[in-house]
Amino acid sequence: MSNSPHITEAESQVMKLLWQKEPLSAYDIISKLSDQMSWTDQTIKTFLNRLHKKNAIRFEKAGRNYLYYSLVSHEEYLKAENRSFLDRVYNGAVGMLCTKFLEEETLSEKDIEELQQLLEKKKNS
Repeated sequence: MSNSPHITEAESQVMKLLWQKEPLSAYDIISKLSDQMSWTDQTIKTFLNRLHKKNAIRFEKAGRNYLYYSLVSHEEYLKAENRSFLDRVYNGAVGMLCTKFLEEETLSEKDIEELQQLLEKKKNS
């Protein structure tokens, strides 16, 4: 999916369940999220409806149950979220993001080596 829909933080809780295992029934999703998040059944159904309207999930009727499947991969979601964060916080300047991150975080020798290899790969491509 080239244009991933915007998935809110709350909606991402539903997606995380589907990325772990699918299909899931509405009952399974409601059961897990009402325990984890203390949300009502109606709140979770609202998120399922929103995600369906955004084409982030699909469902199939199986007897008396609805089985839900993700239409957006976890990788697509992460890519869209990363781009949104980069644009919103750093005005799209990936170099500034990397610089700030490297200035603030402690990196292991292995982390540094992996970053160096990645930068070399990028430089040569």
